[in-house]
Amino acid sequence: MLSKDLDNHSKASLNQSIAINVFKGVTMRFLPGLICLLPLLSPLAHAELIDDVNDRGELRIALEANTPPFNFKDEGKLTGFEVELGQQLANELDVRADFVVTDSSDLLSGVETGKYDIAINHIAMTPDLKDRFDFTEPYIQTNAQLIAQKEEPRSILLVQSLTEEKPKTAPAVDLAIPFQKGNPAFHASLEAALKRIKADGRLEALEQKWFGADASVAPKP
Repeated sequence: MLSKDLDNHSKASLNQSIAINVFKGVTMRFLPGLICLLPLLSPLAHAELIDDVNDRGELRIALEANTPPFNFKDEGKLTGFEVELGQQLANELDVRADFVVTDSSDLLSGVETGKYDIAINHIAMTPDLKDRFDFTEPYIQTNAQLIAQKEEPRSILLVQSLTEEKPKTAPAVDLAIPFQKGNPAFHASLEAALKRIKADGRLEALEQKWFGADASVAPKP
């Protein structure tokens, strides 16, 4: 009887050993794939920005509302060239435009952290910012005086109105819309929306309304 029990125990141990080895083999075989899937399975995994925008049904747009005719408040109501552009972009994406008035210390950092989806605030595409953000193609190009202060991003924001009677000669500046890197689907959707607004003349109409001329090409000095 004892011999039989030992024999059964040996068989059980053998089966357990085989099972462990099989498990190890399967685990090692599929481990690389499982590691690749872990970021996707994590609750903190990065979701595509376009999915977030669609789920919320709104496009969060940061601006300062202090630089007419780009964006400002008229009797407490947001208005200006970039406000209307933001509204049209949201319409093209079939979501609501949620404008958030903030200041220069929060504007770009808020976009970088995902607090805001985009910023439409006459922002120049500088090399430093291209390292931090993805951008749309320029929505306007103009000659403008840039103010250089210690606080970034104010150093790259346009502050001289295009309506100045005799603007000082300055290099052409491309103004575009920054958003978080790593969102190719959002980039494609936003870019396509901007191109449609350009193609059917709506952008030119906004330029005529707010600047009195086609401002997409910088005037020659």
